[in-house]
Amino acid sequence: MSVRAPWACEPDHSRGRLYEEQKGPERGPRDAFQRDRDRIIHSISFRRLRHKTQVFLAPDGDHFRVRLTHSLEVAQIGRTVARVLGLNEDLTEALCLAHDIGHPPFGHAGEKALDEALAGRGGFDHNGNTLRALMVIDSPYPRWDGLNLTWETLEGLAKHNGPVGDPGWALAAADTAFPLELRQFSSLEAQVAAIADDIAYDNHDIDDGIRAGLLTLEQLLDQPMVADGWRRVESNFPGVSRKRLIGELTRSQIGAMVNDLIDQTRRNIAEAGIETAADVRAAGVQLAQFSPAMQESERRLKRFMYANLYHHPHQLEAADLAHGVVAGLFAAYAADPALMPDKWSETIPADEPWRSRHIADFIAGMTDRYAIARYRECVGPIDLPDGF
Repeated sequence: MSVRAPWACEPDHSRGRLYEEQKGPERGPRDAFQRDRDRIIHSISFRRLRHKTQVFLAPDGDHFRVRLTHSLEVAQIGRTVARVLGLNEDLTEALCLAHDIGHPPFGHAGEKALDEALAGRGGFDHNGNTLRALMVIDSPYPRWDGLNLTWETLEGLAKHNGPVGDPGWALAAADTAFPLELRQFSSLEAQVAAIADDIAYDNHDIDDGIRAGLLTLEQLLDQPMVADGWRRVESNFPGVSRKRLIGELTRSQIGAMVNDLIDQTRRNIAEAGIETAADVRAAGVQLAQFSPAMQESERRLKRFMYANLYHHPHQLEAADLAHGVVAGLFAAYAADPALMPDKWSETIPADEPWRSRHIADFIAGMTDRYAIARYRECVGPIDLPDGF
């Protein structure tokens, strides 16, 4: 094990778990954060990510990314950065693996449909639902609800994108049960996990977009960061086919962003005088950051991706259909809860807003293909474009 920096989160100094657990050797020689990571990997919520949308809805192609493969790629980047910065790799990995567990079927299209369905009942957001899934819904253990993760893991998931001033109902409920200091910045492990997520989808979505034929290399070369990387790749590998060089371009861009993140974060830690993990949370600023130049390049790349991939007419058409599937399911279950499996129909609350939130809990846990199958069963036929 590499030596950790004094500002890393240490499992022996964890604030503990919501429910006290008996200590003993029967589960193997793992510390608290290693157990969190392993509980996440073994959870039903994590397994479902293999059939949940990343960019392309319920893709047929075996080579497109889904939430599961994306989360694994985020974890690889997160661990690399954490190791170099002397952070806790296991906590970082746990946060990377779990950060998307709260996404409903069809990604942001499904999230929008559930948010509209819960209008006036608290709405829906995937980050709050991550906490709800891990603390309430996914309950494989006999003595408590949820996975009973450590405070540090739950805190990092709650605010890995920064302090939360106005939490939605699900996140507020998690905070009430186990106060997570939502208005403070999170650990460096959580901050690294958040940027590892950005690095992964910024680059891997390019790869998937080109594979799907929705992006072209010529379009991408209008981005200065991509153009610079492409010139280096062509110079280093003359005569190699474009197809193979695109993979090298992705690798080199990830490397450049990771190196920039490490260098800038080290400078920020030194300038802020950080000496402990408590100092990180008290700093009042995000310490894990890109340099100003890389921040601008990354923001410009994101704008390009939204304009040319995420909001591509093909993607918008698919999102409209996916929105209709989720909205249709919610309406059907609200009208007749008996259409849900017995586990869900027999426990539905009688009063609002919990009745509607219960239905949303069920739908949010669905995979893309399960949602499509249930729509056809409960609502009616639906024509879907190629790729579903």
